[in-house]
Amino acid sequence: VLEQFLREGRVSALMWEACQQQAQAGSPELQEDLLNKVVCLPDHVSNKLHGKNPPIFFPQNYFPFLGGEIIKVLQQISDSLRGGLDCSISFVSRVLGKVCVHGSQKGILSVLVPRLADLTKSDCIWQRICWRLVECVPDRWMEAVVLGFVQRAPRADVLSRLLGNLVVKNKKAQFVVTQKVLLLQYHHTTEVLQNLLGYLSLDSLRRALLIKVLRELLEIWGSSSAVRHSPPEQQQYISKAILICLSHLKEPEIESCRQELLTSMMEGVKCHLDSSLPQIRRLGMIVAESISSKINTDGPILKFQVKVLMTFMSDAALPLVLESNKKSHTAASAMPDKELDAELDSDDDLIPYDMSEDKELKTKAPVYIRECMEVLTGSEDVDKWEATVKALESLVRKNPAATREVSVDLAKILLHLEEKTCMEGFVELRRRAQVAVLTTDPIPVAKYLTSQFYSLNYSLRQRMDILDVLVLAAQELSYPKCHGKTKQSDAPKPCIQLLPGSDSSKDWRRIIDERIKSKTRRFAKGQSQVELASSPNEFNSVAGHFFFPLIQHFDR
Repeated sequence: VLEQFLREGRVSALMWEACQQQAQAGSPELQEDLLNKVVCLPDHVSNKLHGKNPPIFFPQNYFPFLGGEIIKVLQQISDSLRGGLDCSISFVSRVLGKVCVHGSQKGILSVLVPRLADLTKSDCIWQRICWRLVECVPDRWMEAVVLGFVQRAPRADVLSRLLGNLVVKNKKAQFVVTQKVLLLQYHHTTEVLQNLLGYLSLDSLRRALLIKVLRELLEIWGSSSAVRHSPPEQQQYISKAILICLSHLKEPEIESCRQELLTSMMEGVKCHLDSSLPQIRRLGMIVAESISSKINTDGPILKFQVKVLMTFMSDAALPLVLESNKKSHTAASAMPDKELDAELDSDDDLIPYDMSEDKELKTKAPVYIRECMEVLTGSEDVDKWEATVKALESLVRKNPAATREVSVDLAKILLHLEEKTCMEGFVELRRRAQVAVLTTDPIPVAKYLTSQFYSLNYSLRQRMDILDVLVLAAQELSYPKCHGKTKQSDAPKPCIQLLPGSDSSKDWRRIIDERIKSKTRRFAKGQSQVELASSPNEFNSVAGHFFFPLIQHFDR
């Protein structure tokens, strides 16, 4: 029965009835139930029949069929508008959006896009219907619908007829078109980029977005961090988008942003030439040459003598390449990549510097506590920063008076200090510096550390650092400052000296006496060790500041 219901075209009648009810403020609950049943019908049938459903309920067959039914409903809406009757297209938009977000956009749009492209060629009412169809899609489904139209539109002018000024009216669609597809993704084909950027260039209201997109693309292209950390595929994708944007710019627009383009070009080409990857360097040269030829039509242009085939450029972007380079680009297509890399990396004409007498310059560590604090908080000199971290502990112990003036501030800096470089032993050096500050000025620093232990926005590692520093400082303060040293007797042990044989009684008696002496144990009288000098325990007077603030919140 349900299969016959579909074959007789009752789905289009059902959606048309829903559109009329919506125009007359029908029940929202009924509309939602109808939407779920229409979109999820293959799933419901498969669950009931346990996979033995007829072919028409297969997703690859049902959603193209649903696309044809939507065309029938849109035809009825067109006839209704021409007859002066009012109706709503919102239900059809929600069906389209939900189908696309469920992953079946290929099936339904493979029918919708070609039919709508034909119907909107010369009919303004159909254009308005198509625009309204996309505009009424809820924001949570807008991305899937817009991407589907962009990917399946054959040309930019067709996409412009289908979407109209959607990116100007809808913020979600504007984000998808100008941000997500161009800046956050890089798997789309060159045809998608041509459709998207061509669509932005075909209307005066959308051209402002085209210039905005070009500025953002150039900002990323000229970012040294992006060049270092983004994959080569994404950088090539951004370069394609920049070249296509440039091909759509008109002379007044170029004149208005000429200086900005020049600045971005110089920053970007420097970052790309600094790269260690040959393909990234070539990519920077290509884009820089194209920008230079576009903005310097009368004056000298930037020219790198590198033969590179720009296979990814679109037909619209080809005029950006100098005519004089076309032959060299064609010749370069027959060259293997290794030869291109060798030509690019060739440095035979460079004279090496004589570095035989060069000496490594050692950065001088700061000599004042406040200078150390300035280096740790704001210095960009990495070598000076490392020297400061290494010298801080000894500097604190040598200058206790200066340390007490800024002890709490210094403890705060050390607690939040992060490693800027791959410095060996950084964690241990920082901990020893913290212990030195805490033992130099125990009470205020201990109050600060214990108060921060239960504060918000601290990681578990930082809280463990606080406990480690408190324990090590307590041990150091508890240990006596003066240590007695045990005096060890330097007297050599008696030894036996064998003398040459003699018959005299004097010789044998002396030998016997020495043997007895060597085997006799003697106990010295008096003290054998010096007593340890007594001194007050420095931790005794500050122990409460280390302990009680930590346990006051322990059971809360």
